[in-house]
Amino acid sequence: MTFLPRVVMLSRSPKSGRANCAFGTIQASIALLVLLSLAHPSPAFAANTDLETVLTGSRQRIQNLDYRMTGRLTRVEGNGTRTNYKFTAKAHWFPDGLRLLCEISGPASAKTSVLLHMSMTGHVTIEAILPGEKTASVLPFEHWNDPLVGTDFSYEDMVESWFFWKNQQLLPAEKYGARDCFVLKSTSGPQEQTHYASATSWIDRSILFPVHVVKTFRGTGGQKEFIYYGLRQVGGAWSASQVETKLQGKPGSSMLVIEGGSPKANLTSKDFVLGPSSAQGKK
Repeated sequence: MTFLPRVVMLSRSPKSGRANCAFGTIQASIALLVLLSLAHPSPAFAANTDLETVLTGSRQRIQNLDYRMTGRLTRVEGNGTRTNYKFTAKAHWFPDGLRLLCEISGPASAKTSVLLHMSMTGHVTIEAILPGEKTASVLPFEHWNDPLVGTDFSYEDMVESWFFWKNQQLLPAEKYGARDCFVLKSTSGPQEQTHYASATSWIDRSILFPVHVVKTFRGTGGQKEFIYYGLRQVGGAWSASQVETKLQGKPGSSMLVIEGGSPKANLTSKDFVLGPSSAQGKK
């Protein structure tokens, strides 16, 4: 009677063999699919990786800021008439975010001083000493989009807050001129305090620096264009030597031209006191 179990075992062994063979085939198929997915990642996976690359690179560039610069702000009318303003600025990223202090003095020697603070989430606050005022005050949100000393730049244009907004989308890559670019669309939500509904940035793939930005206003849908010229690397940091901005439907444009400064200024919180003495210090 001992042979019956053997017969049973023998009668079941072909099925077991076929099961093992099928299981092995499934394992091999899964392994092949994994290898193929690694060799040919899905478009969605590649897009997510590129989005992370663009956001990380752009945010780190801003978080490494520590500069002092001098230059000029110019409004060019449609007929070619130019109005020049002296422009100085300094910026540093602190543990609580970015501080940027800029001062603009016009042809009539009127001075405008602006201190902007941007947090890790892109939340912005603005203080200013406007011509005729002696003390700083918080600039109300409804004035953030006012022309800065009559140019096409506004107060909130002084910081690149859109890179820190919550809603970010990578659009199909494009060329801008001769440059291969990532195209990033940043959309503001109710949590972002801004006059812009979105900002679309053409970012050079090789240096992760914007070469072109188009901002769309909330409500009106109007657009403002920014073009970055003379990209250069100084002290390991990329920057533009000129930024031009144009308002859709408005003749002329405005230029911010950088003439000198230091990309590693070793600034401290004492350099960002907004008051009568804020213009003093190292140049």
